[in-house]
Parts: sequence; C-alpha cells; structure tokens
Amino acid sequence: MDTESLRKYSALHPKPAGLTLQYGTAGFRTKAEQLDHVMFRMGLLAVLRSKATASTIGIMVTASHNPEEDNGVKLVDPLGEMLHPSWEEYATQLANAEEQELHKAITEICQKGAVNQHNNASVLLGRDTRPSSEKLSQSVIDGISVLGGQYHDYGLVTTPQLHYMVCCQNTQGQYGKATLEGYYEKLSKAFMELLKQCPTSGESQRHLKVDCANGIGALKLSEMEPYLPKEVKIHLYNDGTQEKLNHLCGADFVKVHQKPPRGLDMNPNERCCSFDGDADRIVYYYKDATGHFHLIDGDKIATLISIFLKELLAKVGQTLKMAVIQTAYANGSSTRYLEETLKVPVHCVKTGVKHLHHKAQEFDVGVYFEANGHGTVLFSKAAEAKIRQLAKEEKDEEKRKAAKVLENMIDLINQTVGDAISDMLVIEGVLALKGLTVQQWDAIYTDLPNRLLKVEVADRRVIDTTDAERRAVTPPGLQEKIDALVKKYKLSRAFVRPSGTEDVVRIYAEADTQESADALATEVSLAVYNLAHGKGAPPQP
Repeated sequence: MDTESLRKYSALHPKPAGLTLQYGTAGFRTKAEQLDHVMFRMGLLAVLRSKATASTIGIMVTASHNPEEDNGVKLVDPLGEMLHPSWEEYATQLANAEEQELHKAITEICQKGAVNQHNNASVLLGRDTRPSSEKLSQSVIDGISVLGGQYHDYGLVTTPQLHYMVCCQNTQGQYGKATLEGYYEKLSKAFMELLKQCPTSGESQRHLKVDCANGIGALKLSEMEPYLPKEVKIHLYNDGTQEKLNHLCGADFVKVHQKPPRGLDMNPNERCCSFDGDADRIVYYYKDATGHFHLIDGDKIATLISIFLKELLAKVGQTLKMAVIQTAYANGSSTRYLEETLKVPVHCVKTGVKHLHHKAQEFDVGVYFEANGHGTVLFSKAAEAKIRQLAKEEKDEEKRKAAKVLENMIDLINQTVGDAISDMLVIEGVLALKGLTVQQWDAIYTDLPNRLLKVEVADRRVIDTTDAERRAVTPPGLQEKIDALVKKYKLSRAFVRPSGTEDVVRIYAEADTQESADALATEVSLAVYNLAHGKGAPPQP
C-alpha cells in the first residue's frame, strides 16, 4: 500500500470535523454534501473486501426512496447479496476514522478481515439518477484506484441490476451475462416463455401504468421495452423529466400515504404499480368503481406468488420444501391465509432484508417480501437443478409443462435481491396465467386495519426486543402493558421496536376496525412515551 498516495488522495476527500455515520441495512445515507469522504473510503473498502473474498465486489451509489438532496452508498457481496455484517462494522470504522488514522484503520481491517494483499481486486460500480451521484461515483473510483483495484463503471443502473451484474461476474456467467443487454434478454425471454402458456394467448393487450418515482426505474424500463412482447403495454409516469425524485410519488409514498402518486391518473379498475427511487421495491394499486383506493402491498404480492408456486410444485409432484418469510409488520390476515388456507409454513424474522434473505435460504423455495414491497424468491441449488432436469427429461407431459413454467419463473426472478422490474414481470405473468384481474387478486383476503406510529425518545436503546421483534424485553413492564391493551380489542396485536437509524420507537397495531387499530396504536404509544422516556408532548389520539 502506497502510504504517500493514500495521504495525498485522502486529502482531496477530507472528512468533515465531528461527523460520524453508521453503516446500516441500507449502507450509508445522509445529505449528499456530507458524503464525499465516505465514497472515497468505500472505494478503499471494496478493494479490501475483493482481496479478502478473491471475488468481484459491487458498489452502488444511491439513497433509494430518500429525498433527492440525499445520497448514499452500499456494497454488494460476491453472490449479489448484501455486505457481510462483520464488514458493516469495518465500513463504519473506516468512514469515521480521522485523516491521520486512515492508514492504521486499513491495516487493522486487513488483519481482522483476513485480506490477502497479493490478490487482485475488482469492483463493479453503479449509480442512480440523483444530481450528486456522478461526482460521488468519481470519489469511489479514486478510492478503488489508489489501492490498485480494477473497476468497471456501469454508470446509471437500478440497484438490483448492479446486484445481478456482481452475481453474473462471480459465477463466471452461469447466472447470466454481466451486461444490461444480458439482463434484459434473460428476463424478457423467460417472461415471453411464461406468456406462451397463457390459456388465452390471443387476448388483447395487457395494460399497466407504472409510476417510476422520477428515478432510474424509468430509464431502465424504457430501455427494456423493445425486448418485451407486444401483448404487454407498459405506460410510464413520473419518468424524471419534469419532477424531483421521490417527490409525492414512488412505492414508499404510496405505501405510507395509502394514496396514488402525483402525476398518474387512474381510471376505475386499472392496474397500476409504483417503483421506489432505485427500483428495488414495488407496490400495486387500483381504484374501484366507487373511486376507493386499494393498495396491494408486499404481503399480497408474496401471497400471489406463493399460490402460483405451490400449484406448480404440486403438479411436478416433487417433495420440495416451500416457505414464506415475513416480518412482524406483515398483516395478520396474510399470515392467517398462508398458514390456514394455503397450508404454507410462515416464518417471522427481524425487520431488515438481510434477515429475510438469510432465512429464505434454508428452504428449497423461499418466498420473502417486506410489506413495503421489497422482496424476491430464492430457489436452492438442488431444487433448481431438479426443476431444470424435469423440464428437459420428464415423460409425463403435465409434469414437464409445470416444470417448464417453474424454470421460466427461476429465470425471471432476480434471486440476488428485491427487483421492481423483475417482480413486476413475475406478477404480470402470474396474473395472466391464472386469468386474474387486479380486483380478484386483491380479494384473496382482506387486510386487517392497522396503524403505524412513532414516538421520539431520549435513547432508542432503552427498548430491547425478542421473538423476531414481536415482544419487548425492556423497559420493565412495557410488554405487560401492551398485552393488557391488546386484550381490549378484537383480532388485535401490537408491537414496538426501536428504529435502526434514529432515536424513535416505531409502533404497529392492528385490530378488527380502523377505530380500534388507531386507539390501540395511540394507547401503546402512550405506554412507550411513559416507560421509555418519551420526548416532546405526549401522543394524542
């Protein structure tokens, strides 16, 4: 390591005095002007991670659904998964090291992280459409270069596309070609094969309105359009030419405010969906004949996909184990439907994509979605090999056809991470094959009314939870209080959990009516405020 060039380059990307940042589930995120030094140092870290794993590592410059003036960065591990937790700590350590300590911090990470200095390093880079992203990307390149790493800059890509490229690169092309064309070709081919199985392939065009959150999703979806079959007509809204990224639009806005995005006119019973700013989340929605807005979130997406996969697995007649992974935020009705009606095992894990992804890997087929619309399906290596073999060799025509559809699903799904474009095509394919309208999909089960609230506290660490965040362990007395409040309402449950990023406690409550859910959420908030040192005025109904 050339200490002199490190010192020289580091001085070009100085760390603002007194600033400390934490690498969380979403990497680093904050105001764009505070991130230059972090980007440079994540370039350094990616080289170290690449040498430690003897693999290509990805770096994505994005702040997803945050406002346009923010930015962020996250690293992608060799198989397209999120950065290993022990390296999240190294990322935090490196980002916060003072200028003169930088060399020492790198040496320490090399020792703790078993970095083989003799290995070559290669990094794949991508960025979203924020005004600050290009310059910040350049800072990453400075970091990669100063430690002698090789890099390939894909420029503007969705977050899931970068994850996909990293996986393709490290599987020597087994997962696919590590180019945008390769991505579009693999997905569109699988999608067209799926649509061929449609009972009414001569059906008129299928229309879908897509709100692209004024982000990267619009660019990439329009690039993909020539690859898609003529039967599917996608209409893009909030394409970034007029308005600001994520402003009053996007999956997060629609999910939180339970209303359509600005800039998209909905006619009754039209299928619409929204991507988030970096296109790794998707939610669907429609207006009924009376003008009432219906949201179809990640829970219902997971349910639709599970129904479809379960039918196919039954047809192929293999004993493949399937499960759905949820967090405590999943609506109680979805859990009940999956377990009791569909008879599919459901596992609850802590909030955060990495926990869901990790649990899903334990099954032959693991379906996971967060309520916010981030999710995918994982197939074990053994299950995938079996399905591909049956699609080729099975004598029974029914079984072979079902295996073929499963094989198309495997190729259409981006197994590295939640991917709005891929998930959208999966959903469109399933609805077409099952001949379902958006209303019929929505009617599979009725969500229990729920309410999300948050309470500001002096220190979020006073709340500690267990049982996948469904029970509070501290402060003493809080869980007993919640249990007593829940007993007052029908079909009710409530839980509290500390935010991962700020000193607030998040409260979730559901019950048989909206009034009850609201009342329960308020009462639980008050208990948190009283027992966990709430700040400001007490919560009001």
